[in-house]
Parts: sequence; structure tokens; C-alpha cells
Amino acid sequence: MLTECVHLPVLLCVTDESQKIVIWCLCCLMTKEPRSSTESGRNSWIRGLLSHVLSTFRFDMKEVCLFTRSLGYESIDYYPSLLKNMVLSLVSELRESHLNGLNTQSRRMAPERMMSLSRVCVPLVTLPDMEPLVEALLTYHGHEPQEVLTPEFFEAVNEAFLLKKIVLPMSSVVSLWFRHLPSLEKATLHLFEKLFSSKRNSLRKMECCIKESLLPQAACQPAIFRIVDEMFRFVLLETDGAPEVLAALQVFTSCLVEALKKENEQLKFALRAYFPYGAPCLTAALSQHPEAIPQGHGLQPLLHISQLLREAVEDCTYGSQRNPFESWFLFVHFGGWVDLAVEELLLRQEAEPPANLLWLLVFYYSPQDGSQQREQSMVKLKVLVNHFLMLLRSGPLSAINLQEAAESASADPRPPVCEQLVRRLLLSLLLWTPEGHAIVWEAVTHMARTDAVTHEIIGFLDQTLYRSHHLCVEASRKLARKLLKELQAQV
Repeated sequence: MLTECVHLPVLLCVTDESQKIVIWCLCCLMTKEPRSSTESGRNSWIRGLLSHVLSTFRFDMKEVCLFTRSLGYESIDYYPSLLKNMVLSLVSELRESHLNGLNTQSRRMAPERMMSLSRVCVPLVTLPDMEPLVEALLTYHGHEPQEVLTPEFFEAVNEAFLLKKIVLPMSSVVSLWFRHLPSLEKATLHLFEKLFSSKRNSLRKMECCIKESLLPQAACQPAIFRIVDEMFRFVLLETDGAPEVLAALQVFTSCLVEALKKENEQLKFALRAYFPYGAPCLTAALSQHPEAIPQGHGLQPLLHISQLLREAVEDCTYGSQRNPFESWFLFVHFGGWVDLAVEELLLRQEAEPPANLLWLLVFYYSPQDGSQQREQSMVKLKVLVNHFLMLLRSGPLSAINLQEAAESASADPRPPVCEQLVRRLLLSLLLWTPEGHAIVWEAVTHMARTDAVTHEIIGFLDQTLYRSHHLCVEASRKLARKLLKELQAQV
């Protein structure tokens, strides 16, 4: 029998240093999902022992035993109630210690005792009765120069939270990640594993996953946002700007902006606290919502953003590679402006495409190019846009003619326009114009000759539907849904 292996007299004599080992052993004996009354009974018995061991942290067990006997209670009945009362007592003590921390005459919990308490709690963080104490420990802020809780406590709480074994209020989550950087890094990596798994996630699923992680809400604190953003930067560099990473970064930024709005209409921190490397005027311009701009009035804000970006990129110190990348990294957080730039190019009434819009798109898709290369790409992009619009005005659209124009722009080595940008322009033209609806499937079939291009088109259609409330009419949304469903069935 298990009761013959672990005796109460032995537990009464354990030292503070051995408490953790005893608790871990007891937790290992518990059945996580009991399937019989025997296993449930054993779990209940072990919980009583855990309560007993934890209670020795605070009470003299000889006095407790005498007291319970005088009341007619057996230990196994008394200890579960003792645990609840002890947790409430410790929570009250922590709160009083926190509130009275500035009063040197007040009794405060000693740092050594805080450390010991957090160490004892490590294997118990998933017990429901312990939730108030875990939250109180996380939100306790003393005035000691060093952290008073053990790293093992933070790690155990973070692991339980990520695996959804415990539920924490937002204030506790922020405090956890703010006080223990490895936990924040692990939470971000945990999110990345979900977002960038082998199965490609739609932007809607990405959004749900990101919001469930609570990272955007916690990132309202600039210090937390900067860490998460740096990890996105590293993944972008390691994957050479993979589309799924760009998409995740843009969805995360959108969730952050939404969280900031819910928290307070007025920003508690200046935008520079979140994006310190960009010019304040550029950051302010990008942070405006392009979806809020009435259709047909997006050109002026786009030209302003393009001008600010161009000045930041092309006026940097000779030989400096930091400013162009930092400007691009700031820009890609707000992908809605790229959608609006494509819309303005293809649905405009002017005879010539505005040069600043051409520059904006070339910079977004080829940030590594130098100034001379970028100018050459702009010339070719201008020719391509004019060619597309001429085909649109000259009569019934032909999928073959559009594809030939796209391939010629991508094949010219002087240098070629980025193929992704060419395909984006072509797909946008087909989806956003009634003339393109009749030939869209034929054109997509011509383009989707490889799995990589097919996945790229799927990503574009998903992105179009994600932001379609501003850019597309209902007919275009229905067509995009149909195309997306058919292409996903093929891969």
C-alpha cells in the first residue's frame, strides 16, 4: 500500500531543504486523469499530504496536531481546509506587506521567506487552491534590489500557463513576463511554433492564436513589446523575409493596436517607446489605420508616408546599413498601406503612376536594393502598370496577354521587377475589376505552376479576404473565397 511507504511522522520531520523533494515525489505519485474511484481516492489522500507538507512552512505541526485532536478532527479531514485558510492568510500577508512596503516600521515579509515560499510552491502551481497565492506572488512588488522569487517558480507558472493547466488574470501574466525574461522568450517561441508549423495557418487562425497567447495585450507595456518585436526581427532575418513571418508580424501589430485602443483611448506611452528606431513623424503616419481612409482618398497619406520613408532610406550616412533596414522593418509592421498602394495604382484615373507609389512598392518587396537598382525597377514597374491598364481599357481582357506582360517584366535582367510584386499586381487587377472576374481562373492556372507559387497565391487570397472589408466589393470577396477553396484542395 502507498500509505505504508509514506508516513506522517516522517513528513513532520522534513527540513526546509527537503520539502521540495518530498513535494515533487508526492506530485509524481498522483494520477493526472483518474479513471477509477481507487485512483481518485489516492489523489485525495496525496493532496492531504501535500497540504500537510506545505502547512509545515507556516505552522508548528505539534501544536496543530494537539489543536485538531481537541476539536475532534482527524488530520486527513483537517489538512485540506488548512491549506485553503493558509493560502488566504498568506495572500493577505503579501498584500499588507506590499501596501505597507514604504513604511519601514511596518512588518514586511522577509526576502528569504518570500524565496522559500516561492520554492515550496513550484510543484503546486496547478492546484486550484493555490491560484490566489500564485497570483499574489506574481503581482507582489517589494523594494529589494534583487528578485525575491525563485526562477524555478516563474518557470513552473509559465509552463503551466502555456499548457493551459492554469488560468491567470492579465495583471499576473504581465508581471510574470516583465519580471522573468526567459518566460517571455519561451512564451514567444511557443507562439511561433503554433504560427509557423508545417501546416499553413490562415490569417484569421493566426489572429485567434495570437490573441489567445495574451502577448499583444501584455505588449501594451513597451518593454515587453520590444522583446517580442526583436524576436520577430530575428526570425525575419533568419528566413530572409518569409511571407508567413511577415504576415504574422502584421497580424500581431494589428492585435497590439487593438489592445492599446481597448486599454485606453489615449496612449500611455509615446509611439517612440514601441518603435525607437523610426522617425516619430513616420511612425505616427504609419500607425494611422488605412482602413479608416474613405475609398479614393488614400493617395495623399500614401505619398506622405513614401516621402518620409524615402528620406529616411536615401539620406542616411554613406555606408550605413542600419537605417534602410530599420525603416523597412518599421514599414512592414503595417501591411495595410501596401494594399492601399496597389489599389491606388490599379484603380487610379491619372495617366501616369505616381513615382512615390512605385518607390513604396519596390522598397517593400526589394529593401536590399541600392538606390540605382531601385530607380531601374521603378521604371520597369511603371511600364508594367501602364501595360496592364492599357489591356484593361482596350477591350475584353485576355489571360494570355496579361501573363505575357507579367513574364516580360519578371524576365528582364536590368534588373527584373520582383516576381512577387508582379503577381500581386496581376491578381489584384483580376480580383478588383469586373473584367478580370471572367478570366481569373485561367490566369491563376497559368501562374500556379509550382507549389511555391500556389502557396503564394493562397496567401494572397487569404490576405485579401482578411482585409477585404476596405478593398473589395462583395463580388470580389465571393470570387476570392471560391479560388482559395479550389487551390487549397489541390495542395
